[in-house]
Amino acid sequence: MSLFSISNRMINKSLIKNCLNYCQIATALRPKKGKSSRKEAQYFSDAKRVRTVGGKGGDGCVSFLQLWCNERAGPDGGDGGNGGHVIFQASNDVRNFNHVNSVLRANEGGIGSAKDCHGKNAKHTVIKVPIGTVIRNAEGLIVADLANADLMFVAARGGAGGKGNRFFTTDTETSPKVCEYGPPGEDCSYILELRSMAEVGLIGFPNAGKSTLLNALTRAKPKVAPYAFTTLRPHLGTVQYDDHVQLTIADLPGLVPDAHRNRGLGIQFLKHAERCTLLLFVLDASSPNPWMQYNQLMHELEKFGGSLAQRPQLVVANKMDVPASAGNFEQLQQQLRQPNLLGISAKMGHNLAQLLSSIRAAYDRHKAQEEEQRKA
Repeated sequence: MSLFSISNRMINKSLIKNCLNYCQIATALRPKKGKSSRKEAQYFSDAKRVRTVGGKGGDGCVSFLQLWCNERAGPDGGDGGNGGHVIFQASNDVRNFNHVNSVLRANEGGIGSAKDCHGKNAKHTVIKVPIGTVIRNAEGLIVADLANADLMFVAARGGAGGKGNRFFTTDTETSPKVCEYGPPGEDCSYILELRSMAEVGLIGFPNAGKSTLLNALTRAKPKVAPYAFTTLRPHLGTVQYDDHVQLTIADLPGLVPDAHRNRGLGIQFLKHAERCTLLLFVLDASSPNPWMQYNQLMHELEKFGGSLAQRPQLVVANKMDVPASAGNFEQLQQQLRQPNLLGISAKMGHNLAQLLSSIRAAYDRHKAQEEEQRKA
């Protein structure tokens, strides 16, 4: 057998092996670096009220040209430059509004000068915001929905540059001594809301173990305590898979009955889950009748309206390390009759690897369905 045929067989075997590995579901990579030891928590700013002020236009100039051969060569005052705009741009580089100041001002335009020199136009102030940002005006009406990357919204326009005295020259008025001041830019107030915050949203009753689960799956450090409403603001964590795909998991505030009527955190909670791609229901298996929690959660999502209740979802029963959870889990399987129901223990790390694989499989199925619908 020649060396050429042996090398061809080795190449074919490697291609088949790579193809099989590619077809399998990617596994999550456990972080090797330890978590930070600082005590202060990093909060996720998902709503912010801002004031945007456009740049003032540059003033025009009053000037008359004087030459060695003609001391009255005429007006030569230049125009002022335009003020900058304040623009919001959707970007993948940011996740929240922590970097956005309460007052955003654009630069002023340059003033005109002699010899018909116009002032410099100011650069626009571009503020990057996360994808899925909804912008409301002072009356609460939605004026922009930055649902895709690189979409822009002009929040405040800058003032136009003022005209110099050269602009006002006519046949009857050859030596005007007037110019325009640059007008101020627009001054507007907006409310920024983030609705597309994560690929996976953890939904459950207070004290169901959502923060503990996020702490076990990612490098996030949410507050964990044995009492209800520990999480008052959403926390984010990222899971990285071996095929370089990253999925963001959001620990959302706990849901209580009648949340669609704004009880508890109410609407503030439900708006976080409105644009999550996948909903992960976290049930407390140690509590009596855990299937009632799932029914109540689905009832609140249906009452909230929209297509929130029809989102792809996974159901997990947490706190399986508690002795009373084994019997409740069997009854939960009989009541829900979901084949993908998984029993986990976020505190002890039981079945977390299988949970990450299930999340990735459900996410890939949803993306494949969206691609088929887009082509159709």
